[in-house]
Amino acid sequence: MYYIDLGSSTIKTYKYINKNVQMIEENSIYFKNGFSAENGISYEKSEELYKYFLELKNKYKLSKYNTEIYVTGIFRNLNETKKNEIEYNFKEKVNLKFNIISHYTEGYYLEKAMQGDYNNKKVMIINMGGKTTEILSIDKGIVTNTQNITIGVAELLNRFSEINNEYSDVKIEDIINYANSIIEDIEFDKDYDCAIFTGGELRFENLTGYNLVKNDIFKDKNHPYMITYEDFVKGNEKILYKMTLEELYDLMPHNPKWMDGARAGAILAQAIFNKAGINTIIPSDINLINGVIKDLESKS
Repeated sequence: MYYIDLGSSTIKTYKYINKNVQMIEENSIYFKNGFSAENGISYEKSEELYKYFLELKNKYKLSKYNTEIYVTGIFRNLNETKKNEIEYNFKEKVNLKFNIISHYTEGYYLEKAMQGDYNNKKVMIINMGGKTTEILSIDKGIVTNTQNITIGVAELLNRFSEINNEYSDVKIEDIINYANSIIEDIEFDKDYDCAIFTGGELRFENLTGYNLVKNDIFKDKNHPYMITYEDFVKGNEKILYKMTLEELYDLMPHNPKWMDGARAGAILAQAIFNKAGINTIIPSDINLINGVIKDLESKS
């Protein structure tokens, strides 16, 4: 079976076989450029979407019998007419179901993906999107709280576009101050043992040389490393001021555009970690598809 996570800017394709799930392909298309709830995604982005999925179909022999697509992000903001239109056009052109899931359903799958006993520690989990950021609290293996923050990577990129100059021309303190103005009324617990930062962060920190060390808080094959808050801050300074955007692109030649949101996402996470008093961060590549698989396995 193939499972596809289609978000506001990134499409991730996973293969599930012999109870193992593996991301086999990733591509970034900025659907938010030219998007509106009334008009949908732009014609250019629509054609890019259909072309890419036809390539995926041919490459992996995808069909409506072996493929499930989970659509999130800005597609949920479409009005009913545009939702019906894109679902119809996608079926006609690609012959696959364009399955837009609710924010509640996405949160459910994230909880499924991230639930674990974590050695009975109290863990903050951050799942960052383009416009919102979801926070889960897991204590002794139980989800005790969920919070949805109305700020994400896209907002920071829009406000601080100079962050993606070859070397960033924005001060980290200015970004953090802005993020703090959004989250100032949000209360975080102050007794977390660690935070897990999801969404390809493990791969990213490995590629860019953050000072990762062996995770000695809990044993989990999906989370082999951790990093101190101080070293996370140093890593963020490195990717903004000591690495060019072109160098970041070169680290992901198969999908360089993923790096466009990396700097903004790292600084937003830094603001949240600082406010919550997080001392240890565990980077993670887990996302909602892992939760979909867990959910299916629990019901089989």
